Amino acid sequence: MVNAQDNQMSAELTLQRRPFTVTNRMVLSIAIPMTLAYLTTPLLGLVDMAVVGQLGDPVLIGGLAVGAILFDLVFTTFNFLRSATTGLVAQAFGRGDVSEEQAVFWRSLIIGLICGAVILLLSPLIIKLGIWAMAPGTGVEDATHTYATIRMVSAPVGLANYAILGFVLGRGQGVVGLLLQTLINGINIGLSIWLGLHLEWGIAGVAWATVIGEFVGMIAGFIYVTTRFDKAARPGWRQLTDKQAIGKLMSLNRDIMIRSFALLVAFALFVRQGAQFGAVTLAANAVLMNFFLVAGYYLDGFATAAEQLAGRAVGANYRPAFDRAVRLTLLWGLALAVSTTVFFLLFGGVVIDFLTTSQDVRDAARTYLIWASLTALFGVLAFEMDGVFIGATWSHDLRNMMLASLVVFVVLLVTLVPAAGNHGLWLSLLAFLGMRGGTLYAMMGRRADRVFQTGRFRPAQ
Repeated sequence: MVNAQDNQMSAELTLQRRPFTVTNRMVLSIAIPMTLAYLTTPLLGLVDMAVVGQLGDPVLIGGLAVGAILFDLVFTTFNFLRSATTGLVAQAFGRGDVSEEQAVFWRSLIIGLICGAVILLLSPLIIKLGIWAMAPGTGVEDATHTYATIRMVSAPVGLANYAILGFVLGRGQGVVGLLLQTLINGINIGLSIWLGLHLEWGIAGVAWATVIGEFVGMIAGFIYVTTRFDKAARPGWRQLTDKQAIGKLMSLNRDIMIRSFALLVAFALFVRQGAQFGAVTLAANAVLMNFFLVAGYYLDGFATAAEQLAGRAVGANYRPAFDRAVRLTLLWGLALAVSTTVFFLLFGGVVIDFLTTSQDVRDAARTYLIWASLTALFGVLAFEMDGVFIGATWSHDLRNMMLASLVVFVVLLVTLVPAAGNHGLWLSLLAFLGMRGGTLYAMMGRRADRVFQTGRFRPAQ
């Protein structure tokens, strides 16, 4: 058990420099597994849609689509739990504070279970409001209600999995994160086919497959993490309930949640504005946004590497590791973003033709292809800085710059879109992405100077 003297020693660890070398291999050992892990999510969505599609009822397909959107909106709101856990665990790992690593895990797990239980209790209201907002129609409404009601059963374990994933990523265990995500989504895919088609449970089978996958993943992850805890460093109740530590975690969660919500608002505005230009332009924009989503998978992987390595460097009070982590993750991300941009500029037309058979949509998409091709290049700095600032737990800056960028985006929509139409819409999006990354990069040096001069964590200032 940790007593007052242990807590004092833990605090003093923040003043020590714990040098370590950041290498390309270290960056890739996190980025590659997590990129692969993130890619399993759209694969799962395709399988679920294929299973329901085999049932031959368009109402069920619509119910799955609406239910999945509703559920994703709820859970995306709580994705902050994974990010905040990663940053705090990485810092404790960097300063060699094993007891605090465990304490962060337990705090995050408890918060995840409590929030998940609240979501489950409120699920009838959430589902009702969601169906009302999306107005899918009577038949689709019934299918949506069936799917969402079952999916909500997994809310507590789903958020617990965020805490577990955040912990292993905070320790730089990218392969473990990949294995856990593969286990969850693999079970989900297998059971979707078996329950949905073989046992003919239909959309209910697809939903139960997801619930079972989340439960199995949570049990496996919990066993993996807790059986490797150092019992000698087990945190005491006083450390677990430390008001300052809990306040820091809640502050991080709040700021990252606001940041994520603002990002969702920006993309919702992009879609809404595109819809004003008619169905063809809306469809063309939807096709072209896939270019950015593809880049987002591997940029997220390198952002995760930046989270762990930047956080570890802050915890270790070692500026050279921080600077090298920023440089390497940014260089890798930039190289891949440039490659993606060149690829879509050269072969974007072929990709467009693959994604849609409508000649009108194809022609419209080609008109705006250049802007979509540049999204990875303009967005790479935003992804990487998100990772650095989350790892360093400078969440106030992350939140404030996202809100400022959103304001600029709205202003550009009002000014550029009337003058340049859909071209202005895409230019506004590029400016939004560029401002997010540019503003954070501009203040990163000053934040790092302040933290590494004192050798102590400071909340975002």
